[in-house]
Amino acid sequence: MTLALAPAGLLAASVQHSLVRLSGVDIAVIAIYFGIVIYIGFYLKGSSNTSEEFFMAGREMTAWIAGLSFVSANLGSLELMGWAGSAYQYGILATHWYWIGAIPAMLFLGIVMMPFYYISRTHSVPGYLHLRYGDGTRALSAICFALMTVLMSGINMFAMAVVMKVVLGWNLSFSIWVSSITVAIYVALGGLRSAIFNEVLQFLLIWLGALLIPILGLVECGGWTNLKHQIATRLGTTDYTHLWSTTAHFKDNPMGIHWTGIVFGLGIVISFGYWTTDFLVVQRVLSAHNLRAARMSPIIGAAFKMCVPFIVILPGLLALSVLPVHLVPANVAAATGQHSYNEVLPLMLVRYCGPGLLGLGVTALIAGFMSGMAGNVSAFATVWTYDIYGAFLNRKASDSHYVAMGRWCTFIGVLISVGTAYIVQHAASIMDYVQALFSFFIAPLFGTVILGMLWKRATKAGGFWGLLAGTCTAIGLWVWVHFNPAALRYVALSPDAKVMAEDMYRALWSWLVCVIVTVVVSLMTQPRPESELEGLVYGATKLPEEHDDHWYQKPIVWASVIAVVFIGLNIIFW
Repeated sequence: MTLALAPAGLLAASVQHSLVRLSGVDIAVIAIYFGIVIYIGFYLKGSSNTSEEFFMAGREMTAWIAGLSFVSANLGSLELMGWAGSAYQYGILATHWYWIGAIPAMLFLGIVMMPFYYISRTHSVPGYLHLRYGDGTRALSAICFALMTVLMSGINMFAMAVVMKVVLGWNLSFSIWVSSITVAIYVALGGLRSAIFNEVLQFLLIWLGALLIPILGLVECGGWTNLKHQIATRLGTTDYTHLWSTTAHFKDNPMGIHWTGIVFGLGIVISFGYWTTDFLVVQRVLSAHNLRAARMSPIIGAAFKMCVPFIVILPGLLALSVLPVHLVPANVAAATGQHSYNEVLPLMLVRYCGPGLLGLGVTALIAGFMSGMAGNVSAFATVWTYDIYGAFLNRKASDSHYVAMGRWCTFIGVLISVGTAYIVQHAASIMDYVQALFSFFIAPLFGTVILGMLWKRATKAGGFWGLLAGTCTAIGLWVWVHFNPAALRYVALSPDAKVMAEDMYRALWSWLVCVIVTVVVSLMTQPRPESELEGLVYGATKLPEEHDDHWYQKPIVWASVIAVVFIGLNIIFW
């Protein structure tokens, strides 16, 4: 059965194209979940009266709570819908975004960068840039980040609406508004504390519900070895089940990418940019109750992150073997009524889950989308209030006024996100859209932050002009290829490159431009005295001592364990 994407009235939750009908048990499971998240918001409202409580959860979170929230804030549609679809489209190569595209950067954040974020007591990454570079860089980064968060939040709204449409036949607009209103209520009431507690709940629900598909799918296929054989037989190639061996040439793998793009564009620039400078995830770590907890949080998160491909990538690979229909890009599906890559997960959910289990599975997907949406909305509220409104529009307001502003701009951010949700429909896939945004905003930001943190000579002018040049480079390269597809051979270094490869190399070039411009301008301008860089730059800062009672409590020990497992997994799936 094919599904149409035709618009309808906002409140018309028609079920004319539903694949299944929910039982009473399924409806009860979903209703209970929505009731719990709203209740958490009301329950925590009394603990979110000051700006420190509302925006930073009072900096009271343990390493485990902050670590699970750190992963869960990213475990939205980008993970569940986007990469399941990308695994169907590109095969096991999509796993790179979980391993080389996450683990090294998360460990680097915990071991190297977290001390500076934490001891500076900043409320945001733009706040750190203000301390290091001044108001100009802070304003530019805050505006870029605020724009990115509402665009990313729209992805989660759209993805949830797709699930409701595919599984239940609900109208897209109705689903978008139900999810957005729910998130707006509990984030506006309880602030970051409410978002974090809901994210931990959502993390558990996601694993409980999403595990059904890979387990039942592997049983049907007869195990991993048989699954690889079935995919190779059906597609006529083994390229979809190799992680590294097909990346020596652009044309040898489904993604049309070279290993240099994966290692440098993804592994160094986008990965480190996202996990170390994207305030959406860094904000969760900053809520930790002490420095050791702040350093352990991303390390704990890295351990769970390595396991996520089992519930995200594997369903996409299973779909290549068991789904009777052929999936197409989202823009093609919108015109033809076929199923798109983005619908892999809900289609697999319908295949394996009966009454009761279906309600649990749908709840797990809803939890993931709302988690990602809440993460973006709470980060947007903090950056807008502290780094735009409080920094430039109203510097002398009371603390209660800033809390009220945070609550109101939560609703405003959600409304803007609703508009951006409809933009996603025009992208070939969710991940194409996401990776383009990362190359625009995250890649150059990482260049600015890492130079400021590691190089005392970086100046205010260098930071501002480097960030601006890097951002403009990324956007300019995208426009060039968009209007002249032949330019792809220059941006991605090969005419055989595909969209994802273009995103990786665009990020790499924007980062290089940012670094080069920052260095050149800094060498031409006057640096700040070293005395002003205390707490902001390596070599000018005395790091606080951490008193661990035993060797196995040290963050570096657990980071080393995670690194060894990471290397082993890449060798096993080579």
